Amino acid sequence: MKQLDEKQMKQISAGAINGTLLNAILRGVNVFIDAGRNFGSAIRRLTSRNLCR
Repeated sequence: MKQLDEKQMKQISAGAINGTLLNAILRGVNVFIDAGRNFGSAIRRLTSRNLCR
């Protein structure tokens, strides 16, 4: 394997969006979608008085 000098190492740039970051963002979006779905379902059940007893 070729060793890089300091000048070459400073020129290396990585991608701003990688798989880990994208996965975390999508999981966060899914949490909000699920929370909204559950909240909407709770409102619907309360307004129709269809509650578990």
